[in-house]
Amino acid sequence: MLSRKTRSQIIELIETVRGGLVCQNTKERAAMLDECIAALSVSEDVCGTELPAERFEQYKDTMDTVKTAMLQLKADPEAEEIVTLSLQLMGWLLEQLKNEPVKKEIVFLPYKASMWDSLESIWKAAYEDKEHCNTYVIPIPYAELVQDAQGQLALHSWHCDINEMPDYVPVIDNETVNLEEMHPDVIYIHNPYDNTNYVTSVDLRYYSSELKKYTDKLIYVPYFVVVGGQLDPDFATKPGVINADHVIVQDENIKEQYEKYYPGGNPPKGKFLALGSPKFDKVMTSKREDYTLPKEWQEIVKDKKIVLYNTSVGTALRHTEKICDKLRFVFDVFKGRNDAALWWRPHPLMESTLRSMRPEVLEEYEALKNQYIKEGWGIYDDTADLDRAIICSDAYYGDISSVVELYKKTKKPIMIQNMELVGIR
Repeated sequence: MLSRKTRSQIIELIETVRGGLVCQNTKERAAMLDECIAALSVSEDVCGTELPAERFEQYKDTMDTVKTAMLQLKADPEAEEIVTLSLQLMGWLLEQLKNEPVKKEIVFLPYKASMWDSLESIWKAAYEDKEHCNTYVIPIPYAELVQDAQGQLALHSWHCDINEMPDYVPVIDNETVNLEEMHPDVIYIHNPYDNTNYVTSVDLRYYSSELKKYTDKLIYVPYFVVVGGQLDPDFATKPGVINADHVIVQDENIKEQYEKYYPGGNPPKGKFLALGSPKFDKVMTSKREDYTLPKEWQEIVKDKKIVLYNTSVGTALRHTEKICDKLRFVFDVFKGRNDAALWWRPHPLMESTLRSMRPEVLEEYEALKNQYIKEGWGIYDDTADLDRAIICSDAYYGDISSVVELYKKTKKPIMIQNMELVGIR
């Protein structure tokens, strides 16, 4: 199957050949015949590479006939009946090409590499269907935000996680792509916020309000799974939800809630699709042998049960005054144990969130984190690979978050921490 770009290039070549044939000056026409034959040969070679054999034969027969006719024109430039035949054949070629099915051009725009699992299974299916799809993974830049002295949002730093993406995912530098010119058939996003987030913001070129101009279909896939089957109504009103042509959600229950809380309560038919979450797909298809831990981590967990300790930004915002005391308590429980190892994985945006919304505890939090890392008795995981932590651990401890919903799929033990209990063992 031809790509859309290739089809356009072939059509342009054939239209150029046709333009050469309609020259009124027979000497000019004769001078162009070699170039016309070469252009048809290039078109034929491309079709032979990208089209199924039976489909290619239809084009090949016609192109070969046109090339033979042009060779006769070289011998007799005045033979207008040959010109007429050639123009008719090329008219047929152009009509066929304009109706020739093309590969879908599908773009994925992850921003945080740690959230790539919300798109991965969709990308993988399209990537492996090379007959029908061309896929492009373009990690996009995002800014961390802080509140200034007047309480206004200000830029703290810019990031792009292109180097944190999995090695098996081909990625493209966003600076080399013009989406407006490319105009892909489909764009997938997992950031719905545009300018409504207090912690991070993607570059405004990648706001959903802009992207919808550059594609036939904008699709939003939530970067999270809903906890406890209850959707926060606010999530149904985000710009990415409003601007997307489709929103893929984890199940029918969540679909009904998105429809209920959508502004006006009457979303376009087919906007919300209960197709499951790629985050569940990733967990359910991964195995422990798929992962190799760093040597220093292997030493930490050797002959021990591994407890994944997940701390969420939601809990940090609700219990700001207690988070540091709770961390000290948990570290004290696990430090020095011979039977259990702690695998601490804070939310990827934990420090960004504290810096923007709870700056009064940031210094103490960072000091605790740095001490934990320096002592080296437990794992500190700030990588993009959440699934490795879920698959390689033996039990979950920590906050209520979407990670719990993923962990349930493993059938391993789960314990939710109580922020009120500090110092009780």
